[in-house]
This record gives sequence, structure tokens and C-alpha cells, in this order.
Amino acid sequence: MQTMPSIGDKAPEINAKAYFPEEKDVKEFHLEAYKGKWVILTFYPGDFTFVCATDVEAFTGSYDLFKKNGAEVLAISTDSVFSHKKWAETSPRVMESKIPLIEDFTKKVTASFGFLNEQTGQARRGTVIIDPEGRVQYVSMHNDGLGKDAEHIYTAFMGLKYIHDTPAEKGHMCAIPANWRPGKEALNIDVVKDIGKL
Repeated sequence: MQTMPSIGDKAPEINAKAYFPEEKDVKEFHLEAYKGKWVILTFYPGDFTFVCATDVEAFTGSYDLFKKNGAEVLAISTDSVFSHKKWAETSPRVMESKIPLIEDFTKKVTASFGFLNEQTGQARRGTVIIDPEGRVQYVSMHNDGLGKDAEHIYTAFMGLKYIHDTPAEKGHMCAIPANWRPGKEALNIDVVKDIGKL
């Protein structure tokens, strides 16, 4: 039975082939090689489907912002790398993408992250954010018909990055309030004195 990693767990390893559209090349992919960077891993059900193409297009629109802030965006489905290559070469929405497309034809990676739909054999739609130490800090899974909100995921990543990069003083915690946006102040909470004030 597949289980989804909990927040703070080490992310399952990924060793697979991937299509790198910027280089127009198929190469070996190892998640371990991305240690020291943030990783945005976007799961989607399948190539040559409309909603999945809009996901890739949305992340492509924010790709430079993610990169500028130290994150790599990677997409994964249970399609083969050859399917990924053809999709990137022919889909009007995907052909502008710089996002590597990781194959999971064996479905092992998708299952290890808890995203395998065992009825269809496809990945469920969702997102995982992994910190520079290789630990899972965000997991989201939702209805396959609902495309992703790349702006929300970028905001979540930046909030997590802020918490990661801003060690709290003793007796305090750094927290990101609801509806926070990058550039706004975070909360520096005194865990004793601030009880009942927020």
C-alpha cells in the first residue's frame, strides 16, 4: 500500500530518464543531484491532455521567478520519456516550456510519493515542495480536473523559503500568516508573551 511522505520526511529518491526541453535531450535524472536547491515537483496524470498542458504552461510563466529564488521546477507523470519528448515538440502550450519532464513508466516514483491512482495507473494531480536538505515541506493533491495555481505554489514556496532562511530567536517562532505574499512581513511570535494576541 502506498503512503504519502509526511512533512519533514526525506523525499523518496528519483532515478529516471527525463526530457530536458531547453537542451532538446533525454538524460538520466537523479533527485539527489538537486540537493542544496529547492525542488517544486509537479505531478500530472498524462501527456497530451488539456489540463496537464495548462499546468506546464502556468509553471513556465513563473519558471524564471522560481529559478531566481533557488528552486527547480520538475514535472512527472507515468508516461515514457519518448511520450514526454513528443508532447514537448507538438503541444502549443508545452513547446515553450523549460521544465524537465521526468518519466515514471514503472509507476514506482509516483507510488513512492503516494500519488499513484491505482484505478487508472496514472499520477494524481498535485505538487510537492522539497527543501534544500531533501525534506518534504509541502504536499498538495486534488481533483484531476482542477489545474494548478502556479501563483499560489510560488507564494507557498517563498513562505517556506522565508521560514527556512530566517532562524527564530529562542522562545520565538517565525510563521507565515494566511494570505501572505512575498515582500510582506512574516510573524515573529513570542510563544509565551503573544498567546491570545493574534
